[in-house]
Amino acid sequence: MTTPDGQEELEAQFAQWRQYVLRRRVLQPSDADELEDHLRGSVDELVAVGLSPDEAFLVAVKRMGGLDELSREFAREHSERLWKQLVLTADTGSPVADRRSRRDLWAMVACAAGAAASVKVPALFGLSFEHDGSFYARNLTLLALPWLAAFLAWRRRARRPVIAILVALFALGAVAANAYPLADKSQSVVVTSIHLPIALWLVVGLAYVADDWRSFRRRMDFIRFTGEWFIYFVLMALGGGVLAALLFNTFRAIGILPDEFTSNWLLPCGATAAVVVAGWLVEAKQSVVENIAPVLTRLFTPLFTAALLAFLVAVVWTSHGIDVEREALILFDLLLVVVLGLLLYSLSARDPLAPPGPFDKLQLALVVSALAIDVLVLVDITGRITDEYGSTPNRAAALGENVILLVNLAWSAWLLLTFIRRRTSFAALERWQTGYLPVYAAWAWIVVLAFPPLFGYV
Repeated sequence: MTTPDGQEELEAQFAQWRQYVLRRRVLQPSDADELEDHLRGSVDELVAVGLSPDEAFLVAVKRMGGLDELSREFAREHSERLWKQLVLTADTGSPVADRRSRRDLWAMVACAAGAAASVKVPALFGLSFEHDGSFYARNLTLLALPWLAAFLAWRRRARRPVIAILVALFALGAVAANAYPLADKSQSVVVTSIHLPIALWLVVGLAYVADDWRSFRRRMDFIRFTGEWFIYFVLMALGGGVLAALLFNTFRAIGILPDEFTSNWLLPCGATAAVVVAGWLVEAKQSVVENIAPVLTRLFTPLFTAALLAFLVAVVWTSHGIDVEREALILFDLLLVVVLGLLLYSLSARDPLAPPGPFDKLQLALVVSALAIDVLVLVDITGRITDEYGSTPNRAAALGENVILLVNLAWSAWLLLTFIRRRTSFAALERWQTGYLPVYAAWAWIVVLAFPPLFGYV
């Protein structure tokens, strides 16, 4: 029987093999799943006759042959599949491929247009960005993310139960954002505006993984998708800012001030449509970002590590406590989330079979530094809640978030340390991080649904 350590190493080998398979454009994740099932069955048979897991894996992979031959064999066995012609003809510019690309393109255009139109629907009821900022702060993601989820669900061919769950969760978010009688300056408006996008983004994650939500590999794929989506969205936002500036100044040169068009139409419609377009770009142009993302993590991990260590040295040197007012709470939580994001994204781009190296030690230093800062923030928040200022929606939400981050960072640091010492596998760290995603989703939904009535709609 395979030992737990041997099983973890075997899972890491499966993960590396799957990454290699998915580099082939002719194979989709569902196809890789089927191939992996065959591979696992072959490995199980070989282990049953006495081979070690490593030997069984190598023999099973060798039996499956080269990936190109395997792709062609798969295409012949699945004659009804669209990608059969793509593989057998070896023509990436074939009419079949073009039709498929066009379908994805038109689906994206329809969803992006729907998102852009949705952001203008409230104007039909007399709401405006200028006078109803709190409404748009709570509902902006509700106007954009359902369309991205629809595009992903359509592309994954999600089944009806999954679609029903998606619709129900987005409807629940709409009710939570608008049913409570919150004043425009209520703290709960701020809390909802921050946490509802987190909750809804993980609903998008359900659309991304579709029927394969139990697989930690698919959850890790969603983490990778999130990072790549963010990169594309920022790039489009920068380009849109340049376009808006050029438009404004060129029209002003001829005596026309398009400020109302820019602020009420171009920016909001463009931003919501870009949410869908960025998702389509990740799906269609993955190889572009796959080359950029590892470079970004390698660049920013040492920079953030140096910044956090410098901050901790400054705290010790000056003996100053941390100010945990609302803006500071948001800043520190954002900093910790960025650190966790760097860790997650670097894990998603790492070779699972590569031995521990200096970069892993640097990541451990980053996580430990973030953990120390989280402890300082928690001590200050707890002191203010219990001794002086009492509990508010912001502090209660920040307390829960920092406790959740504390647990994740602490265990991540332990897993990284044991991985560096070669006492555990990389797969254990991956499973921990992807398995923790529902915790973030649950807390975000609790804050959105329970905090306003709990704190008296403050």
